[in-house]
Amino acid sequence: MNRILCLLGALSFSGIGLFNTKTAFADVSLDEAAQQVRQNRQLRVLGAKTERIDGKQVHVIRVLTPNGRVQHLRVNAETGHIQESSGQN
Repeated sequence: MNRILCLLGALSFSGIGLFNTKTAFADVSLDEAAQQVRQNRQLRVLGAKTERIDGKQVHVIRVLTPNGRVQHLRVNAETGHIQESSGQN
């Protein structure tokens, strides 16, 4: 039993592991995504949440534009790429 546990531990530390932790955690956190939108786009962030869209983790950032409109921006949680959402309120 101890040999099996040691083998599983060695595999997980070697990068060959049975558990893929990269998909479990985002490379860009929700706070980082909101800060990126706030700084790069100079928009006021009203709220933020993380959703799974088309099998990918996406941060949805709700912002107030300079003309007073509310807009939702999508930030890819793996790459940090910002996309404007088609729907505006």
